[in-house]
Amino acid sequence: MPELEKTYTPAEVEGRWYQQWLDDKCFEADPARVSEKRPAYSIVIPPPNVTGVLHMGHVLNNTIQDILSRRARMQGKEVLWLPGTDHAGIATQNVVEKTLKKQGVIKHRDDLGREKLVEKIWEWKDKHGDIIIDQLKKLGASCDWSRQRFTFDPEYNACVMRVFVDLYKKGLIYRGKRMVNWCPSSLTALSDEEVEMRQQSGFMYHFKVEVVEEPGTWLTIATTRPETIPGDTAVAVNPKDERYAHLIGKHIRRPLPLENQAAIPIVGDEHVDFEFGTGVLKVTPAHDKADFEIGQRHKLEVIDILHPNAVLNDLAGKDLAGLERFEGRKKAVELLQELGAFIKEEPHSNNVGYSERAGVPIEPRLSEQWFLKYPSVKESQEVVANGTMKFYPDRWAKVYDHWLTGIQDWCISRQVWWGHRIPVWSKQHSGWTAECNSDHAKVCAIAARRKDFTVQKIDPDLIDPDNTDRPVQIFVAIAPDDSADSDQANYIKEIEALGFTQDPDVLDTWFSSWLWPFATMGWTGDKAQDAANPTLKAFYPTTDLVTGPDIIFFWVARMIMAGFEWMGELPFKNVYFTGIIRDKQGRKMSKSLGNSPDPLDLISKYSADALRFGIMRSAPLGQDIRYDEQNVELGRNFCTKLWNSCRFRQMQGGATENEIDPALLSSDDKWILLRLNTAIAEVSTALDEYRFSDATATLYRFFWSEYCDWYIEASKAVLQGTDEKRRANTLAVIDFVISHTLRLFHPFLPFVTEELWHGMGYSADMPADQGGKSIMFAPWPKPLDADELAHFGILPEDEKAANDKYETVILGRGLKSTFNINKRVRFVLKPSTELPEHEIEVLRILLNAEPLEVSADFTPTKGTPSALTPLGTMYLPLDGLIDVEAERARVDKELTKVDAELEKVRAKLADTNFTSKVPQKVLDEHNQRATDWQEKKAKLEEMLKALG
Repeated sequence: MPELEKTYTPAEVEGRWYQQWLDDKCFEADPARVSEKRPAYSIVIPPPNVTGVLHMGHVLNNTIQDILSRRARMQGKEVLWLPGTDHAGIATQNVVEKTLKKQGVIKHRDDLGREKLVEKIWEWKDKHGDIIIDQLKKLGASCDWSRQRFTFDPEYNACVMRVFVDLYKKGLIYRGKRMVNWCPSSLTALSDEEVEMRQQSGFMYHFKVEVVEEPGTWLTIATTRPETIPGDTAVAVNPKDERYAHLIGKHIRRPLPLENQAAIPIVGDEHVDFEFGTGVLKVTPAHDKADFEIGQRHKLEVIDILHPNAVLNDLAGKDLAGLERFEGRKKAVELLQELGAFIKEEPHSNNVGYSERAGVPIEPRLSEQWFLKYPSVKESQEVVANGTMKFYPDRWAKVYDHWLTGIQDWCISRQVWWGHRIPVWSKQHSGWTAECNSDHAKVCAIAARRKDFTVQKIDPDLIDPDNTDRPVQIFVAIAPDDSADSDQANYIKEIEALGFTQDPDVLDTWFSSWLWPFATMGWTGDKAQDAANPTLKAFYPTTDLVTGPDIIFFWVARMIMAGFEWMGELPFKNVYFTGIIRDKQGRKMSKSLGNSPDPLDLISKYSADALRFGIMRSAPLGQDIRYDEQNVELGRNFCTKLWNSCRFRQMQGGATENEIDPALLSSDDKWILLRLNTAIAEVSTALDEYRFSDATATLYRFFWSEYCDWYIEASKAVLQGTDEKRRANTLAVIDFVISHTLRLFHPFLPFVTEELWHGMGYSADMPADQGGKSIMFAPWPKPLDADELAHFGILPEDEKAANDKYETVILGRGLKSTFNINKRVRFVLKPSTELPEHEIEVLRILLNAEPLEVSADFTPTKGTPSALTPLGTMYLPLDGLIDVEAERARVDKELTKVDAELEKVRAKLADTNFTSKVPQKVLDEHNQRATDWQEKKAKLEEMLKALG
């Protein structure tokens, strides 16, 4: 076998092996290979936005998915890790619009129009859309790239349209006017997920209003938004509030606009918190969700005083009209001051919703939108409640259940151009007229010619044959027809020839991604066709989903509903929720804070394996992660240690992976085999339970401490000896341990383990599909069973025998440490039992003793330090090493100084004048100081005792 390079060069290794894996189609899943003996394992990637670039959250999420996928391959499963990207409607359109504006191509999207802008977005997507995919490959993601999907693929688009029409046909989709999150920059409704709450420092403005029926009676109102006063249609008080309850039913005079100081009612509503502000709430139904609900309960007028771009309109009054909302706020305060109605302003902090993509405060806005009543809610709730689908950590199950219990209808329409356009054509009539009846009859006739995937519906809410004067709108919903004689384009032309126009809105991005687990696998909606689909049959439902808890409602819950609604079963069996990556100060990583490193820089500096291992080492189950670059550096050091340990094995020469002779096993050999067994069991259990940081902790402990620090050092007693048979047997044990260790490490460190697997020759005698081609197909290690342990003659007490030896070494090293001795020194062991020569040589090497004397008759001189060990008493003769008298004098002097410091800090802690006044932090520091001095005193006293 070729000798490993002296230094590991990850950049060259990673690029070479990833390309090899792709060339060998190692990641490609074949449903034909799925059988009872080769079960399926499947996982779909949470599709990153086409605008995305790799960030630390992607590193965490995709490393976990890769670990699960690679381990499943090693367990002999047929693995499909299905990748893809999301069109990210608002985000992508924003990026392209900003680019075009910067280039001077447009000032507004209308300058290009819908078709031209969408063309530009496609051009951008074709050029930039796969950046994050290429970056995931650098991380080592073993996705089946041959199955890469995009939410705008023609087949996927067809799925989205089918689902819309199906829900519309079932009466679950409707059009209505509701309060939504509105982005004044992107000019569209937003989902709650697209709104991020930010702490804002602003002001609470207090102004007074007079009760119309009681001149001279004034109420004080506190608000953060005085610019919305012209939209107030009532003030509300809590009917239980004794200060104001008697005023319910009366009116106040609204101060703005100046030209329309209308009298508006005082209503009683229990929503009002009489502890907040003054207990009197201005009610602006058009511009606040809670106010809208109050308005609905009390049948209040709704006055919308804002244009869609958050500029005040004419209803705000001549003094405010045309002003941007924040300028309007300043002007409103000035107007209140001029009226003598302004009382004061106070600093106030509150959470304000911001558009995640546009970075501007959102507006609650009453808007006509498309809404969806969620399907299959009961099944989706029960599958988690009864444990059929498991959440990790399980605390998220309660959060999920709570949300589903009070679920609200979903606003699914967006006012942008990049997205799945709503497949509804409509035409409005002045009433249920002859022309309307004719149009209705014609579309119904056209509908009769269509196949299953085309559905027409007349909106029953807007049809009233008994009221011929009421405006009537006919809606036609059209889904794609996949039949061979499909003539959808002509069908749409017929509809449009009647004057029908397609709805300009597009669907919320989540409306497409909730179909991800099955729409990516070729689902058509035809039961017979889907039943014959080999990919769906083999890999659906998927096994695991890895995602963040922040989208538990917006994606996870909706995918579960979609799975039950269209597949009749759950979409995945287990859901692992990652934590949030934070910096060392506990802050969430973000570009704005500048505290998020570029993963590609870390890969370049440390390697992909190092980044993966570092991030997983600090990722406890479902908890937030405190990122520290030192963990990535430790990952690199770990890879180097792994590399050097394999080079050490190569330097010993000899045949690779010889048979182990049980008769020649030393206590150290048996100990490391038992420790390997424990590591295999612990890592396997940790991965079964999604405890990734526990798995890395076990791997670190086993390899770095137990194998390198103890076993390899102990094995030098044989490797440096003259017994060739024992030497060959020890090398066989080393090969056995390394080959198993590389396999345990592979899911975490795919590149370096692949290079070492081949470099060490462990792939040479393996079948191609069991490790001969790649370590990713080598069998996942299993602990030795009872028969194998018996074959090797390994007993539980063998582990204790080795542990006693290592504890003896630790105590001996402690004697040297006490006296700050770093060189080789003489040790004497007065044994409590007879020790074989081999064990004595191991002790000598581990103690770095020169020499190690073993004498049952040893009589120490006065002042010789000693330690009672499991193997007897260990002595460290100090003759010639230190001047005992001088050392004793030094320790005495140091002890006197420590006593003085200890007394000083104890006196302070006993002084109530001090302890009652200082901050807790200072008190904690003094308590820690007392502990530190006490520990130092104990150590000095131990040294003094050892000196006699």
